[in-house]
Amino acid sequence: MANFEVVTVVAAPPDQVFAVCLDAQAHTRSMASSSERAVDGKTSGELSLGDTVTFQARHFGLTWRLKARITAYDRPRRFVDEQESGPFKRWHHAHHFEPDGAGGTVMRDVIDFASPLGPVGRIVDRILLSRYMPHLIRVRNAYLAGTFG
Repeated sequence: MANFEVVTVVAAPPDQVFAVCLDAQAHTRSMASSSERAVDGKTSGELSLGDTVTFQARHFGLTWRLKARITAYDRPRRFVDEQESGPFKRWHHAHHFEPDGAGGTVMRDVIDFASPLGPVGRIVDRILLSRYMPHLIRVRNAYLAGTFG
């Protein structure tokens, strides 16, 4: 299993950042570089506890689908999305939101994931995905932070 953390400071209060991070349409706009779109489940509006959404995107020249469920929800502090079906053996993404003391938010993404295929998957995680996945989250977060000006 691989894991990483990305910390982003956003110039907006936690309740607003929390809401935009749960908006399915904002998510797809933030991942435009991979042609990501919501294709099933709750495809628009703000997700909540128990909601599922299936995203389809292109990575490494292939089209992938990932169905995620919101499994924890503590507005406006934290929520968790986990893969129900898709390319990973495991995908657990905890989103944390804390006031930064200046009216903004420290957003912390903590992600644990594992590729399938045992030893081969662990090699893929270490060599390829350990760099690629944090980059995707940083791109997403930069877009979301930019929505607040």
